[in-house]
Amino acid sequence: EKRYWRRYIYLWINYALFEELEAEDIELTRGVYKACLNLIPHKKFTFAKIWLYYAQFEIRQKELASVRKILGTAIGLCPKDKLFRGYIDLEIQLREFDNCRRLYEKFLEFGPDNCTTWIKFAELESILGDTDRARAIYELAIEQPRLDMPELLWKAFIDFEIEQQEYDRARKLYSKLLKKTQHVKVWLSLAQFEASIDESDSIDRARDVFEQAYKTLRTANDKEERLMLVEHWLEFEKERGTQESVARVEKCLPKRTKQRRKILSEDGTDTGQWEENMQLVFPDDEAVQPHLKLLAMAKRWKKGNDDVPTSANETTNNPASTTRTTTETEDNDIPLPESRIDDEEMNDES
Repeated sequence: EKRYWRRYIYLWINYALFEELEAEDIELTRGVYKACLNLIPHKKFTFAKIWLYYAQFEIRQKELASVRKILGTAIGLCPKDKLFRGYIDLEIQLREFDNCRRLYEKFLEFGPDNCTTWIKFAELESILGDTDRARAIYELAIEQPRLDMPELLWKAFIDFEIEQQEYDRARKLYSKLLKKTQHVKVWLSLAQFEASIDESDSIDRARDVFEQAYKTLRTANDKEERLMLVEHWLEFEKERGTQESVARVEKCLPKRTKQRRKILSEDGTDTGQWEENMQLVFPDDEAVQPHLKLLAMAKRWKKGNDDVPTSANETTNNPASTTRTTTETEDNDIPLPESRIDDEEMNDES
């Protein structure tokens, strides 16, 4: 297994460094690296470190053709992230940007879900001044069906458009992102973006974002995220708004109430114990509560009325009950009127 090989790889590296730096035997150093690489079962695993040390050795010998051959062989045998990144960094240092592009394209063939690779590729094009190519890379990246860290990719793309002062493009990206997720951090980022733009309607735009976010999160019924949103909204109004707008947002702040509920066992039986927890109650939720209570009472009333006819039918359709009533009537000359006697009155008579 690879873990058993790791300690010996460092022995080989130290051996090669000794031959290069102490003994100054270049050919023997090259032979040490080749011997080590011939021993490693690359089809099962490899060590990026030994390949990179070998490539750096050849760089010091100014054998660039050998360097590319070594790293190309390494990627062909085992396309690891560390090997790709090492090779790309080398080509960047050599200012061979076309080779960098080809390496990034190959890198993404093996790992299209790697957001860091997409971002680095787009950043390279941006540094080189090719914004259209960088934008195309970002657009291709966000369309991937599976990504390991999509939040980083979306943030990088939005930041790129903001740096280019393409604010309408950034808004479209936010809109597209909100169709995928309604997370509060996305809403807060959008509000901050609108507030930071030096435009006449920036405050109104940011306020509209807060209001839309509040309505959306209220529907989602995520109280913690709503609280975070309202707190940021209130801070925004205190800095950029008026006293009326501050008072309006303050009315949206929730109250913390203590609630008790029974603790049930795994089979659903009552354990006789209670637990207390704190709940966030928003003012607009409290306004809905009376309607919910009225609806619940109406359901209970309807259920009670549904039970009454059922009981009456059971009495009518039960022959024993009918016979008993008839017999009791025949045994008495005068039928007694039906009367309702409470349990307390029966106890008094007894």
